[in-house]
Amino acid sequence: MKATSTVQVETERVIVTEWRFAPGADTGHHVHAHDYVVVPLTSGTLRLEEAGGVRAASLEAGVSYARLAGVAHNVVNVNDYEFRFVEIELK
Repeated sequence: MKATSTVQVETERVIVTEWRFAPGADTGHHVHAHDYVVVPLTSGTLRLEEAGGVRAASLEAGVSYARLAGVAHNVVNVNDYEFRFVEIELK
């Protein structure tokens, strides 16, 4: 099952997307083309499947983090409830 994404804002400088993950949903493997900030709307754990292995990421609602372009992974909701975050990509 795939996570769903809804682009809320797109300009020449930024893309703001809301991501919703049903239990067990994933993004599919992808590479980030832009620097980005994630703002979790839900607290919980996501599984990150990366070239170097698999790891768990604990996120807390309202506690943002930033990453540089080039991150490659698949993100999976391992919670038994819907997980949501907003991703802000900087063009």
